[in-house]
Amino acid sequence: MDPIVRVLEVVPYSILRPPRLRLKLPSFSLPSAMTVYSLILLTYFMVVSGIVYDVIVEPPGIGSTQDRATGAVKPVVFMSGRVNGQYIIEGLSSGFMFVLGGIGIVLMDLALDKNRAKSVKVSFASAGICFVVIGYVMSMLFIRIKIPGYLR
Repeated sequence: MDPIVRVLEVVPYSILRPPRLRLKLPSFSLPSAMTVYSLILLTYFMVVSGIVYDVIVEPPGIGSTQDRATGAVKPVVFMSGRVNGQYIIEGLSSGFMFVLGGIGIVLMDLALDKNRAKSVKVSFASAGICFVVIGYVMSMLFIRIKIPGYLR
């Protein structure tokens, strides 16, 4: 090592003394498991809903189309024919269906707990199955509206 660097490292600290501070580390408790799960679920909802896309592109909340026969303007929720584009409501509803299916899987997992009463286990299992089925059917409906003729 260079002697000048060594002198610059040692000399100031031989004269100066750092003060003695009586600092305490802040005490905190870890968040509960349900808090962490809720934050992860909220983050998942935001990611699958396309919040980043909505912030960058700033699409309208809902679209509109004109009826050819009557000339009336009708609201449209899905941007049909465009796979890489969405309205805000379309993304939020699709994200909600994905989260609904995920919550259904969690409920079915809770139904397997041996320490619960049988009626609670049946309720969790039936609600979980219903949530998964509703999430899947609605997501497939959304895809068929979004892409006409898909899987036919």
